[in-house]
Amino acid sequence: METPEQTTQERNARKERVGIVTSTKMDKTITVEVRRMMKHSMYDKYIERSSKMLAHDEDETAGEGDTVRIVETRPISKRKRWRLADIIERAK
Repeated sequence: METPEQTTQERNARKERVGIVTSTKMDKTITVEVRRMMKHSMYDKYIERSSKMLAHDEDETAGEGDTVRIVETRPISKRKRWRLADIIERAK
């Protein structure tokens, strides 16, 4: 049987992604491109796949080209389900 602490930790385990900011044109919203490598099922070669996600940036601190960490959160708008956790590296 699980203790209440374990249940709470599992429930609060949110997904995290690291990506590059591609757009900051919206108000309090950034577009983050997350890249990942996947293995092709037939050819066993690695392919790069990318996803664009909208993330909430309350203070508008991120700039284009920055590497950021985003975390999953409750739906904020129609397409926005992520929020900015921290900026890993600033663009040059």
